[in-house]
Amino acid sequence: MSSYQKYPSTYVKTHDGELLAGYDAIISRIRQEYEAFESSGKKDYLIAIDTYPGVCDDEVLEALKGLSCSRLFNMRTVFRGEEELAEHLKYHLTDDRVFGRMFFGELEDLMDPGRLAKMREDVKTAEGLSIVYGFGAFLAAPPAQGQAVLPTGAVVDKAGGETEDSTGSPASAGDDFRHPDLCLYLDMARWEIQLRYRKGMPNYNCTNFDEDILRKFKRGYFIEWRVADKHKMHWFDQVDYFIDTNCAGQPKMVPGQAIRDALRELTGRPFRTVPYFDPGVWGGQWMKEVCGLDKSKPNYAWSFDGVPEENSLLLDFGSGIFELPAMDLVLAYPRQLLGEKVYSRFGAEFPIRFDFLDTIGGQNLSLQVHPVTDYIRRQFGMAYTQDESYYILDAAEEASVYLGLRQDADPGQMFAELERANRGECLFDAEKYVNRFPARKHDHFLIPAGTCHGAGSGTMVLEISATPYIFTFKLWDWGRLGLDGKPRPVHLEHGRQVLQTDRKYEWVKKNLVNVVHIVNANDDYTEEHTGLHELEFIETRRYMIRGKADLDTEGSVNMLNLVEGSAAVIESSTGGFEPYTVHYAETFILPAKAGPFTIRPANKDERIIVIRAYVRT
Repeated sequence: MSSYQKYPSTYVKTHDGELLAGYDAIISRIRQEYEAFESSGKKDYLIAIDTYPGVCDDEVLEALKGLSCSRLFNMRTVFRGEEELAEHLKYHLTDDRVFGRMFFGELEDLMDPGRLAKMREDVKTAEGLSIVYGFGAFLAAPPAQGQAVLPTGAVVDKAGGETEDSTGSPASAGDDFRHPDLCLYLDMARWEIQLRYRKGMPNYNCTNFDEDILRKFKRGYFIEWRVADKHKMHWFDQVDYFIDTNCAGQPKMVPGQAIRDALRELTGRPFRTVPYFDPGVWGGQWMKEVCGLDKSKPNYAWSFDGVPEENSLLLDFGSGIFELPAMDLVLAYPRQLLGEKVYSRFGAEFPIRFDFLDTIGGQNLSLQVHPVTDYIRRQFGMAYTQDESYYILDAAEEASVYLGLRQDADPGQMFAELERANRGECLFDAEKYVNRFPARKHDHFLIPAGTCHGAGSGTMVLEISATPYIFTFKLWDWGRLGLDGKPRPVHLEHGRQVLQTDRKYEWVKKNLVNVVHIVNANDDYTEEHTGLHELEFIETRRYMIRGKADLDTEGSVNMLNLVEGSAAVIESSTGGFEPYTVHYAETFILPAKAGPFTIRPANKDERIIVIRAYVRT
């Protein structure tokens, strides 16, 4: 029986019992807030309910009818029309099926300025119980606590007096806003959004119900989620209640302060994000057994277990479990989580990710290459690139990894043959051009950006990588179709421009295959440097622990995985957090703030192996 925890939760000590579940309970609490206000002799009450794009508006709006409000303002009415928005964003959306360009604008840029201004004016004069609902509601009715600063730079004082932008000129949106009496935020994780895309949900305020899932994801990744995260974090400290909308028809509500305190609590202790698992054309069978997955499924190809951009957190409030995006933690408390040095280099982004690639009983991954830093910045607007490595968690007898070019490979000839193969004129002879190394359990293959690579069949890979995770330029996909029956996208032209053709057998063997040396050895544990290459910013260490390893976060966020042994216990050397247990193959995060810690086997007679990654500073 698997001991792998698919739904790891964190008990919140400081706010036990504060969760409300279901629309009836939530509407009842909102009504209580309004009635308490009304009993003080005041009449006009405004609720602002902001949302993440992907929330089922129809479901929520139906529930809000229970409040019998006198006026409801729907934010969808202030967004630009679909065709106008497509024209406005065409540089960022591009014609490519997979890749766009990062949008660094504001949510307000997606709205019609005149319609937004009109809604702000109408909100000011609304009487009785009024609601502003939808994505961007806080732009029409900005919260007021002390001073609020609109994303445009306009400064609003609590009394609604004169406003001006950050340069001292009059604010374009008007001189005063009506501030809500109650602020709610409806949140959800990106993985759930992607599942809804697959079921036919369009992008926000669009009609692309049946569009290719890759194009929907692209619009979310490059545009919608960027402006949504920026907008959410701008008002994060001023939200009165957060509502978890990840499960359709089963919302959960928790006071805003409880969420903020819970996330702050997580910055000082180890925790896990919620992994998800997905099938693929090349997927294998290993994760079914080890991670306790549905054996009736054909395969599982990958798992994201330690990717805050995609994964969520489960917070246990005693009366129920609240799910929210792990990125909320990264964005709300980046210094405590990442450490000052990492934050100063990357900002509020989590720079490391762990994921699984399972080809045991499956097929080869595509031959691929990731963009070098200069290219990803110029082409896609990303600050850093997708350096990575393959740590082999397990391997079948025939397992292998494709890595770098053969010593005698002619790159020009290779791309000519790739072009013919991808037109269907021939099959590409990968081993004529690309090295194929045998892979064994605990091998470590380093893959700096620009290196041709791919896991062969029979490998269970723990991929240790920089966070940008969609920038894979496939060169050859073995002539396969995807699970959707469509050809999987190949990007030869991108690949041609970033492939480092001097990374051939001799250099690869010396620099990228099992570059291991002992850092420290004693009776309790052995510490080894296993990578990554000096061109990459991630340092990895492997610990073979018999007794207890005394370690320290050293002011940087750490990501770890138990790669051998049934269970390990992580303890604070200073009593800063309670003992934390992880099981085989589980990834966990240690925030920079956690400080000195120890790792030991949960079973004293067992040896364990832990792989650890952190940012070189």
